[in-house]
Amino acid sequence: MTLAPIDLYASFLHLEQGGEVRAVPPVFDHERDGWQVMTFHVETDADVHGDHWEIHTTADEVVSCLTGGIRLCFRPQRPGDEEEQIKLPAGTAVVVPRGRWHRITLDAPSDIMSVTVPRGSRLEKRAGTT
Repeated sequence: MTLAPIDLYASFLHLEQGGEVRAVPPVFDHERDGWQVMTFHVETDADVHGDHWEIHTTADEVVSCLTGGIRLCFRPQRPGDEEEQIKLPAGTAVVVPRGRWHRITLDAPSDIMSVTVPRGSRLEKRAGTT
């Protein structure tokens, strides 16, 4: 095997059941089993689909802010509850529990890394956004 650097912003990493790691084109496939590592440079909320809620039903998700600053917002679990937010400065991460609706907003242009199992993931447009 020839070893070479992998551009994390131009590839996703698939962590295979048998212990292999493969760099693949950065396409999110909500049918895919197995863990996936995704790294993004983002400039605006649109880059992180900030007008949508996201859910991962198969596994937890680790969201890490590598540079910049982001906020992870959680949809209220009961009507009338407030949206929860966690600020993530550079070098921090949070584990989003499986089945928890969430979204990201930016405090500054940022580099973000996330790790999850894509199977069963969904997006839902936030009410009141165009």
